[in-house]
Amino acid sequence: MSERSDARVPLSVLVPVKNEAANLRDCLASVSFAQEIVVVDSGSTDGSQAIAEAAGARVIQFDWNGKLPRKKNWALENVPWQNEWVLIIDADERITPELEREIRQAICRTDVDGFYLNRLFRHQLGRYEQIEIGNDIPSGDNEVHEHVLLNGRVEYLPTPMEHYAFPDIATFIEKHDRYSSREAAAWRKLHFVDEKSLRSTPFGTELERERWVKKATMRAPFRPSLRFVYHYVWKQGFRDGYRGWALCRLLAGYERMIVTKERELKKRA
Repeated sequence: MSERSDARVPLSVLVPVKNEAANLRDCLASVSFAQEIVVVDSGSTDGSQAIAEAAGARVIQFDWNGKLPRKKNWALENVPWQNEWVLIIDADERITPELEREIRQAICRTDVDGFYLNRLFRHQLGRYEQIEIGNDIPSGDNEVHEHVLLNGRVEYLPTPMEHYAFPDIATFIEKHDRYSSREAAAWRKLHFVDEKSLRSTPFGTELERERWVKKATMRAPFRPSLRFVYHYVWKQGFRDGYRGWALCRLLAGYERMIVTKERELKKRA
């Protein structure tokens, strides 16, 4: 394991939270190499604000009015950032020492404007795509599956972030019940691409190709089974044994929820 350096780098970190006391302390410790850490909170009641302040982070409250922009885009536009580069990380994610080393090197480059790690870029050049799905869908005040649209050159950092999103099955099911409602509503919007949404093309970036595949398979039969095969075979979930099999089955169930809710929305319309 690589050792962390005590030297702070000219990097700003955005951490959007709401009641993340169980995750926040470890998350902030993993980005302590940054000169500025801003926690954008949505009225947490579990002590998240005190944890953030004790770690030396600046806490800003976000009160969503039900309209765009959501939390991350609002923060990118309204927080007076001290540095050119911003890293966006959720409370259940961690930057490893290896990834820290790569970030330190990446932000010194002048020929690149952003990196997929997932979200490291010059904050003036990037905003999340805006997909309006209406206030009748319980989508929340934060961008979840939206991608950053960057006006500049993008590369990849090879080391992934650690992600502790689902400590148990109940959390997975609760989150994906909400996510599936949003995904079902968003499918209708993906056919109308503008400057505020990601292109879908088989010849573009990896994210643009993924969006194209999603749109191309919208009407495909057996979507839940296709999703299981994609994660279990193509993404090699089988290498994780029973845990990989269980996760891929859960993801197939998530796709079934999306399909069923899409049909429900069509029936209402």
